Amino acid sequence: MIRRVALIGACLLALGGCTSMSAIGSKIPFVKSKNASIATQGDRISVIAFDDKVSVNDTLKGKDFDLPAPMAQQDWPVPGGTPEQSVEHVDAAPAFEIDWKRGFGAKSGRARHVTSPPVEMGGNIYVMDGSATVSAIDANTGQIVWKRDMRPEAGRIAGHRILGIGVGGKGDRTGFGGGIAAADGKLYVASGFRFVSQIDSKTGQVGWTKSVSAPIHDAPNVAGGKVFAITIENQLLSFDTATGEPGWDYQALIEPARILSASSPAISGDTMVAAFGSGELVAMRTGNGNELWNQALSRASRTNALSEIRDIPGRPVIYKGDVFAISHSGMMTTTDLRTGEARWTLPVIGITSPLPVGDVVYIVSKAGEVICASRDNGLVYWVRELNGGAGLSKRKVKALAKHPVLWSSPVLADNRLILMSSAGQAIALNPKTGETLKTLKLGGPGLIGPIAVRGRVYAVTDEATLVAFR
Repeated sequence: MIRRVALIGACLLALGGCTSMSAIGSKIPFVKSKNASIATQGDRISVIAFDDKVSVNDTLKGKDFDLPAPMAQQDWPVPGGTPEQSVEHVDAAPAFEIDWKRGFGAKSGRARHVTSPPVEMGGNIYVMDGSATVSAIDANTGQIVWKRDMRPEAGRIAGHRILGIGVGGKGDRTGFGGGIAAADGKLYVASGFRFVSQIDSKTGQVGWTKSVSAPIHDAPNVAGGKVFAITIENQLLSFDTATGEPGWDYQALIEPARILSASSPAISGDTMVAAFGSGELVAMRTGNGNELWNQALSRASRTNALSEIRDIPGRPVIYKGDVFAISHSGMMTTTDLRTGEARWTLPVIGITSPLPVGDVVYIVSKAGEVICASRDNGLVYWVRELNGGAGLSKRKVKALAKHPVLWSSPVLADNRLILMSSAGQAIALNPKTGETLKTLKLGGPGLIGPIAVRGRVYAVTDEATLVAFR
């Protein structure tokens, strides 16, 4: 009882120092329990920093490090580019100028959210809008090839029976978003409308559809003839790619307070690593779901009541035998894939996916810091504060407190570290120093990490617009 009272008191004190997050209220919805309402625009979230701060290591300041040369990337079938959710350095968009834009449907708003990262297969970019309409867009021209509305109508999707009752109806505020994965000429669609479907990548024709018990707000992953997706109730589900027949499932701890999102798992060989809203990072066998190890990315703070939200919203990344993941609770961890032993940690609050490449790993914090750390030991080469730093005017500080700018997961393309922002910017940084090389206007907020494939970089905005950079 004493602990509960203390926690309530801490939350009330934190709320006293909160500022409005109306500018991003629709980007990071929160949920208190299974049936609780989602936070909307105008809700207040603490922006008080954690006790610890990442700083540059004196011995590494100004030191060089190795990055692989840019290589052509011909396909990007899952959000992270490969089943491991890891692509190093892509030969793409050397000019870094906007080539074309294409709207593809319902934009983000109070009742719906664009959450699906773009994927590419066979020369088409596949996207999903805020109302579960999937579109195939020609990667070269930006022309719409086909569209398929996947929303349940009277319990049916394109003639396929959906067993969920009341899904997507009035008052269903979790029936939005989801994501896409591609494999062997098929698309696998997961949705907040509580279904997983297979559709033909050339025609958009539905192959099979299976209902699930809870919304899915991120993309699935595909490997070894199985589709894997995580619901917002922290349940990992598996399905046969050919028939849609459900396989094994894994239930992580139910979390009473979490970010209303679900991460895509990372897969390497017969091992899968999944991240959950409980802050659990779990390795398991892809064949049967047997748990190999379980690590909690949880770190409480005396000055931030939101550290109690332990969610890992970004995708875990498997790279050269290690797993990289960031939690909202303030832990960036590198873990040995085989043993589950944590190699090093950094006190970073994050909602994005890290980018390990060459000798380093790039990390984007919720506060807008881009951190370049040694992949071997976590020591920091440089930190770039994208939202400013010391010396900001009082007016700028006040504006940032009222409308914080969030940044996406990064991609490394043609010797540029590229990110999108909730303020509608695309920025290119020098990967060796963090210096700004170029800034472009997206035309709308962009919190979904870009992809780099077939010589271009592609990004999706909250306006349901696909932007191609040449």
